Amino acid sequence: MGDVLAGIQATWEFATGSVLIRFGRGIRTPKLFSALRGRRIPHEALESVTLTGGRRGTVVLQAVPRAGADPLMEAASGQLKKECDPYRLVLPAERGTLAEYYAEELTARLAPDAGEPADRFLVAAPEAPLHFKAYDGKASFDGTQVSFRWSWTGASSAKWKCGDQRIPVTELTGVDWRSPEAFDGYLRLLRRGDANVPQADQDPAAVLFGLGYGPVHESLPFAAAVLGAARNARKAPVPAVAVGRRDPADIAERIRHLGELHQSGLVTDEEFHLKKAELLAEL
Repeated sequence: MGDVLAGIQATWEFATGSVLIRFGRGIRTPKLFSALRGRRIPHEALESVTLTGGRRGTVVLQAVPRAGADPLMEAASGQLKKECDPYRLVLPAERGTLAEYYAEELTARLAPDAGEPADRFLVAAPEAPLHFKAYDGKASFDGTQVSFRWSWTGASSAKWKCGDQRIPVTELTGVDWRSPEAFDGYLRLLRRGDANVPQADQDPAAVLFGLGYGPVHESLPFAAAVLGAARNARKAPVPAVAVGRRDPADIAERIRHLGELHQSGLVTDEEFHLKKAELLAEL
C-alpha cells in the first residue's frame, strides 16, 4: 500500500505486511500515546478493522488486535478508555472516503485465522529499561528482572519485613495490572507456584498506585514490557544479572526504619534481628 493516513492524534503509515502507527504530540494527545511514540502492527496481529462515524464531524478508523497478539493490550485487559486506545484513529469527516478505502484494504489483508487467539506476541513490547514511582515504592525493569524498592513512608510492614524485591522474569507467569484510574489500582507480578496471594498492599510482588503514582502512561508500558519478557523467557532462559553491593547510607536508613517498626510493635524481636542481619549482609 505504501501510503499515509494522517489523523488528529496519530498517523498510520501503510507498509507491506504491517501498519506503522506514529503518535502525535500536544496537550490534547493522551500521555500514553506520547510515551509509546510509535508502534508497528503486523497485519497478522489484527482481528478486524472498521470505520464508523465519530463526534463533531469526524470518523473513526478502528482496528482490533487479536487476543494474545499485543502485550500492551493484554496487560491493559480492557481497562483503557476509548480515547487512549492506540488502535483508534480519529480523522476529519472529509477524509472518510479515503479512510474507507484503507479499512477495506486492511480487511483484505487479515490472516485467515484472524478470529483465533495468537499463539505468540506479534507486536513488540515497549523496550526496557523502564521505571515508575508507585505509592509504596519505586519499580524498575532492566529487561531481565523487576526491582521493587520500598518507600519508608508508604510501604506496609509486611513488605518491609520481606525487603526490597528483585524478581527475574524467568520466575514469572504474567502480570496483573489494575488501572490507577480505578479505586484500588496496582501492578502485581504473577510468580510460578504462588498460592493464597495476599492483598496488594501486603504482597511483596506488587506495588500500589494512587493519586499521581503509577499513571497509565508509565505503569502500563512497564507491565507490557515485563509481560513480553516473561513470555519470551519461557522459550529461552535469561542469564542471571549480578547484583552489586548496596549503598551503606540506604542500608542505615532501612535499619533505622526497621527499628521504628520494632519499637511500635509491628515487628517482633526475632523478626527485627533477622532482618537487620540480612540488611547488614548486603553491605
